[in-house]
Amino acid sequence: MQPVLMLGSAPSATEAAAWPKAQFGQIVVINNAWRIRPDWDQAIYPWDFPPDRHPTPGPGQKVVAEEAFVAAQNRFGGFVYGGGTMAFTTAYWILDALRPPVVAAFGCDMHYPTQGPTHFYGQGTPDPLRDDISLRSLEAKSARFLCLAAREGVAAVNLSQAPSRLIWPRVRQEELGQVRPLDLDPALIDRALAREAELDYVVPSGRYWEERHRFDPALLDEVDSLWLQAARSAAQISA
Repeated sequence: MQPVLMLGSAPSATEAAAWPKAQFGQIVVINNAWRIRPDWDQAIYPWDFPPDRHPTPGPGQKVVAEEAFVAAQNRFGGFVYGGGTMAFTTAYWILDALRPPVVAAFGCDMHYPTQGPTHFYGQGTPDPLRDDISLRSLEAKSARFLCLAAREGVAAVNLSQAPSRLIWPRVRQEELGQVRPLDLDPALIDRALAREAELDYVVPSGRYWEERHRFDPALLDEVDSLWLQAARSAAQISA
């Protein structure tokens, strides 16, 4: 299978409109990103995404429902550990449902300038800037996915050249064919997973904000630190 493009809504995301479809096995669009190009394969958005912004799927196109992406992220430890943004949720769904050799993110940088547009359509509501127990370190959440994807034999890369909170290795389109999963220290990954299991901060419904009282921020910071340490065991990661 070819790489899967995970397309977000950063200001630079419109550059992907001209990319050849043939270089990707599937194009998965997040929230409003379906507007960027009509040949997307899967559209994913949360339950509270305004109905007037929903895409109308054409032949061969599908919408990923909440039940599907909640179940997928739960299979990889849930939202509290994995991160409660649609970028991370989508990445886990791709890993679980599609199992591509490469998850290639573009327009998913989660970097929001204080001036100018925050999204390709102008000003939006930046998801990661809300007060959320699962978003204390976006870098750590991206490190976690990077590690778990590598464990499954899947590489995670960032096609963006813009400022980014993702610590996935940056590559260019023409390099996708040479991308391989990072060689990470399995003992460090096991250590992070074991600490998560001890804390048991799992919410099967996915509505982790309803159980916020259960979670100790200091202990989550400890887990985040373990994931960053695991990701840094690869020479390609400098975060």
